[in-house]
Amino acid sequence: MIDRRFILPVLVASLWLAACRRDPPPAPAPTGPSAEELEAQRRRDSIAAAEAAARAAAEREAAARAEAERRMAAARAALEEMIYFDYDESAIRTDAERVLRQKAEILRTSPAVMLRVEGHADERGSTEYNLALGNRRAESVRAFLTNFGLGANRFSITSYGEERPLASGSNEAAWARNRRAEFVITAGADQITPPANDR
Repeated sequence: MIDRRFILPVLVASLWLAACRRDPPPAPAPTGPSAEELEAQRRRDSIAAAEAAARAAAEREAAARAEAERRMAAARAALEEMIYFDYDESAIRTDAERVLRQKAEILRTSPAVMLRVEGHADERGSTEYNLALGNRRAESVRAFLTNFGLGANRFSITSYGEERPLASGSNEAAWARNRRAEFVITAGADQITPPANDR
C-alpha cells in the first residue's frame, strides 16, 4: 500500500513540473500601419521632397542673381577705374595698359556701352597748357582702346586740365593723383555684359 504522505508531495511536484513545462503564450502578432496610413505617409514624404526641391531651386536662383549682380558691379567698377600718367606725359603707362585692356574686354561684350574719357592734369603749367595736356591724355586713351577694334564713336573725350583736382596739395603725392584719366559711362550702363572669363 502507498503511503499517503508520499503521494501528496509527488502530486505537488508533478503539478509543478507540468506548470514549468508549459510554453509561454505566443507574442501578439505585430500590427503594421494600415494601407491608408502608408499612403498618407507617402504623400507627406512626397510633399516634403517637393518643398525641399523648391527651396533648393530658389536658393540656386538667388545665388545666381547675386553672382550676376556681383559680376555686373565688378565690370562697372572696371569700366570706371581711373588711370594715371607720368609728369607732362600722355603716353599710356604699363600699369594703365592692364586697366585699359580689362575695359576693352568688357566693352567688346557690351556693345551698347559708351564712355566719356576725361583728361586731367596737375596744377603745374598754365591753364591752357594743362587743358591741352588733359586732351592729349584722353585722346591717347581713346586711341589705345580703338586699337582693340572698338569703334571710336563709342568714346567721347573732354579735358578739365587742372580744374578738377582729385587731391589737394602742392606735392608729388597730390600731383601724381591729379595726372589722370577718368571714365564716365554715358550709355548702356544697364547693358554691361561681363566677359565670360572674369569669374
